[in-house]
Amino acid sequence: MSLASRILNGDIRAAARIMRHIDDNRPGVTEELKQLFPATGNAHIIGITGPPGAGKSTLTDRLIGAFRSRGRTVGVVAVDPTSPFSGGAVLGDRVRMRDHFTDEGVFIRSLATRGALGGVSRSTADVVMVLDALGKDVIIIETVGVGQDEVDIARIAHTTCVVTVPGLGDGIQSIKAGILEIADIFVVNKADRPGADEAARDLNTMLDLRAPSTGEGRRPAVLKTEASRGSGVDELCDEITAHREQLLHSDAIASFTRERNRTYLMDIIGHALKHRATEYLSQDNLLNSLLDAMDGRAMDPYSAAEQAIAGMMNGAC
Repeated sequence: MSLASRILNGDIRAAARIMRHIDDNRPGVTEELKQLFPATGNAHIIGITGPPGAGKSTLTDRLIGAFRSRGRTVGVVAVDPTSPFSGGAVLGDRVRMRDHFTDEGVFIRSLATRGALGGVSRSTADVVMVLDALGKDVIIIETVGVGQDEVDIARIAHTTCVVTVPGLGDGIQSIKAGILEIADIFVVNKADRPGADEAARDLNTMLDLRAPSTGEGRRPAVLKTEASRGSGVDELCDEITAHREQLLHSDAIASFTRERNRTYLMDIIGHALKHRATEYLSQDNLLNSLLDAMDGRAMDPYSAAEQAIAGMMNGAC
């Protein structure tokens, strides 16, 4: 039986195995993913993003417990920094979720960024697909926390929660990073610290000043939590659930799915073309020939790229 068939029958070990194949870009994994895609589209995908030190891992851990208490199965994709030595994920804060490791209703997977700049890795969407096909009701993606580049999560998650803490000057940073545009819910975590009320007020002020949304027409909520104590997590879970209901009862879910599929398709095409270009340029020392011409200023990089693309296209014909 194929890995895909086993996953569709709820085999957790098969899911873990195919995720390793995805991360390692093993041959044949694409055929397995093709079989899984028709069974996807049922999970609620939640993004947890924000600056390092905001308490995202602790908040994710508490959200797992909150959803489980409501009878929901949960998948977690925790995107970690890449180890400079192994190229794999530096597990770090995953130990905070250790209480859920023995829960059959929870599946936690760490992924390395492998140089991805958007807070998520290229394989994140594929792993989310596996968890969706496995039948998880809720899938939480916790991003690496790289700051201003961390906007890709909004292209994957139905509900994006931006986590901030008092004292980091996040009001200004949010404007710079365009976070106001991607957040469905703002969470001021570590709300027991001085300045929490001011941080929440500043976020609300910025939201009030923003031009009315032309999309789903919903103003992002601003909530305060103390994840280390579990305070405010049930309210956050309620707000996430309410946002899902709002999406399902409007045209927003259809447009979101369309845009997500477009991004997914273009990413797959881009990766495949890059791989093909690398293989093509490795033939007959073509890459070094082009680089030699550029080094001597006999050819500019644009003309070199055009020549390589033309050669690839002629080869395809």
